[in-house]
Amino acid sequence: MGGFGSGRRYQSGRNTTAGSWQLDIRWVQRTGALRPGRTYAFKLKSGNTTGPGIKLQVEDQFVVLVHRYCPRGDSEWQDIEQAIDMDYTACTYGGMRPWWLCPCCDRRVAILYEQGKLFACRYCCNLVYACQRENASDRAARRADSIRRRLGWKEGILNPKGWKPRGMHWRTYQRLSMKHDAFAMVTLGGIAKQFGMKNGG
Repeated sequence: MGGFGSGRRYQSGRNTTAGSWQLDIRWVQRTGALRPGRTYAFKLKSGNTTGPGIKLQVEDQFVVLVHRYCPRGDSEWQDIEQAIDMDYTACTYGGMRPWWLCPCCDRRVAILYEQGKLFACRYCCNLVYACQRENASDRAARRADSIRRRLGWKEGILNPKGWKPRGMHWRTYQRLSMKHDAFAMVTLGGIAKQFGMKNGG
């Protein structure tokens, strides 16, 4: 743990949330793993990437995170335990929504990020969202990939386009395909500019 975000920096020098392992309490709740008195094992995630394992020992108003940490330059792994308090707020249409309470600032948050030995909110980890550091080309590439996921195509504008998803109206498919192509052109233009290439050759 601790190496996923290395190098994932932007011009501000700050790491991004996309480059850090995260634990989302909303996802944990959907799995039914907030029942007091039980222990659950999970894999940390960052976007579509699955990472190291972690255990949650659940109590009434807090959980104990149990994970392993290996400092840089050290060959020995350490077992780390960290208690994280929880809070609940009422939902508009009934039920209760759980929150982590950041162990550093006590801020109510949905996601905690792994930074070395500890988990904390993105403010305490000094993280920014990747979209805050995107240029026009990066933003276009992200939007093109969003369309590709919706259409069931493999992500990446250099990959071939796929077929129309079953059940999707042709008009919707054509509109999304045209938007994808427009975003792809912006991205390719940004790549060409980055490498000093002229448009069209």
